Amino acid sequence: MKEIFLTFAKIGLTGFGGGMAIVALVERICVREKQWIDSEEFLHGLAFGQILGPFSLNVCTFTGHHLRGIRGGVTAAVGFILPSFLLVSLLSWLYFTYNKLPQLQAALKGTNPVVIGLIVVVAIDMGRKQIKGYNGMLMALVAFAATVFFKLNAAWVLLAAAVWSLCMCIYRRRHC
Repeated sequence: MKEIFLTFAKIGLTGFGGGMAIVALVERICVREKQWIDSEEFLHGLAFGQILGPFSLNVCTFTGHHLRGIRGGVTAAVGFILPSFLLVSLLSWLYFTYNKLPQLQAALKGTNPVVIGLIVVVAIDMGRKQIKGYNGMLMALVAFAATVFFKLNAAWVLLAAAVWSLCMCIYRRRHC
């Protein structure tokens, strides 16, 4: 439990950029380095996490739960949130005290492209590992188009993908 707490506290403390940037860090540490959870289960946790609220926290909770049940999930969640809570509290105070300084404004604007770059790298890396075959590529492109061009909520896209996959599985069992 101590290792779970310390690992997710480290992620919470060093994981900048929110959302997918945090997910990338969790994936690197928990899937590749510590091998606590395999990449397919991790993606299932990411899919579940998209449905309800802050998915980076949900992925941490899912991974902790995978390791040690409810206690592991709560430990991972608290470990992840505590450093962020303390750091955001401090940064909020600093920001509202010094937000008019041009140096601070310039520094904040400079971080945005880096965060976007990190998200793209993670998406490509995860895509190479998980998108297999023509059907997988087609589903990824349709999901991308549905969210970018049609502004569909990720939960609806995930639900549609699950229904599509279930229907394909049933079709293959009956006709193959």
